[in-house]
Amino acid sequence: MLKTFKIGGVHPEENKFSAGAAIEKLPLPGTVNIPVAQHIGAPAKVLVNRKDEVKVGTVIAESGGFVSANIHSSVSGVVQKIDNVYDASGYRRQAVIIKVEGDEWEDQIDQSADLMHDINLSQKEIIDKINAAGIVGLGGATFPTHVKLMVPEGKKAEMLLINGVECEPYLTADHRLMLEKKHEMMIGIRILMTALGVQKAAIGIENNKPDAIEELRKISVDYPGIDIVPLKVKYPQGGEKQLIKAVMNREVPSGKLPIEVGAVVQNVGTAFAVYEAVQKNKPLIERIVTVTGKSVKKPSNLWVRIGTPVENLIEAAGGLPEDTGKVVSGGPMMGKALNDLGAPVTKGTSGVLIFKDNEAHRVDYKACIRCGKCVTACPMGLEPFQLMNYTTHEMWKESEADRMMDCIECGSCSFTCPSYRPLLDYIRLGKSNVSQIIRSRKQ
Repeated sequence: MLKTFKIGGVHPEENKFSAGAAIEKLPLPGTVNIPVAQHIGAPAKVLVNRKDEVKVGTVIAESGGFVSANIHSSVSGVVQKIDNVYDASGYRRQAVIIKVEGDEWEDQIDQSADLMHDINLSQKEIIDKINAAGIVGLGGATFPTHVKLMVPEGKKAEMLLINGVECEPYLTADHRLMLEKKHEMMIGIRILMTALGVQKAAIGIENNKPDAIEELRKISVDYPGIDIVPLKVKYPQGGEKQLIKAVMNREVPSGKLPIEVGAVVQNVGTAFAVYEAVQKNKPLIERIVTVTGKSVKKPSNLWVRIGTPVENLIEAAGGLPEDTGKVVSGGPMMGKALNDLGAPVTKGTSGVLIFKDNEAHRVDYKACIRCGKCVTACPMGLEPFQLMNYTTHEMWKESEADRMMDCIECGSCSFTCPSYRPLLDYIRLGKSNVSQIIRSRKQ
């Protein structure tokens, strides 16, 4: 029987139209806008000035604190300006704008396709390299990877869990990476195991990717300590706590991190980026992005340089369909609608989803009928209808007491609500207010 998490979960249509589309390199844009805040934590501090010349891999902004990440130029060219640009969130944020000229890389980056198996660095050297390369979690959370690998004193990592679930409907970037870059990913996992000092790792993959499961099982004999764990298809299986429950049958306590139960979770894309950083001296300057939708002419998985306008990706997938109603950055469950197709691809951009007009509009919501479906669907065991009420009435003390901060923002509650109530929107708003209150208490 296939493993899965126990509480909640939903089964949206998978719609993996791009699953069979091999990864293609997107041509370089004329200009890139590279935001300095592409990660959880403090924004990076800009190091370059207008008219500076940069190469692919040049550090253009340095980490702004312990929880932060370096930013590198994804192209070669000239810095046009440092300005605020609209990003995927719809807000204007500081970015380095570079006019592309040629494709000249920093000398230390190994661009060859040679597979580098040997891991010759110490734990500290690996973590330092990952830090220098600006690696963040590529599953969507964008937490700086080097911080995750620094196990707090008094805690012990027992197992590395690799998230190959990709439970968001439509998205297939991780699926294709597991098929096309499997050896690099497995070496990346071995590097992460070395950095953590663990002997065991497991790759969780939902059973709707049988080809990836088969391919990785074939080669896993060459990578001792790495198990392939097929999982039942259920959203949001890719959530850290849900994956830990499914694979290890351990529950992370409320308000605690996975290390509390001996686990560290990383995404398959992160493992590949770690391979490139440690073995090839390549910083995180590009990633795979799925471009898809029911009316998209050519659903695609594209290698994209960070800072590339989203409209370039849409053009490569056949252009914007005539019946487009909405363009979303990410997947349909956790993604956010774009108000500007010139917004840049960032380290956390996993997909560009184009909704048809007849699917794009929200239905006017009605009164809660107390059916309990949102409670049944919540994988964190919360009461979403109540948390929405708390936000509506600004009841922040009650929100915190009822574990609003445990919400992983998966959207299962909104998906299942027969009254079409925007539960997740209100909970996100509530979390923002509660987190500010919690921070103020610590100051």
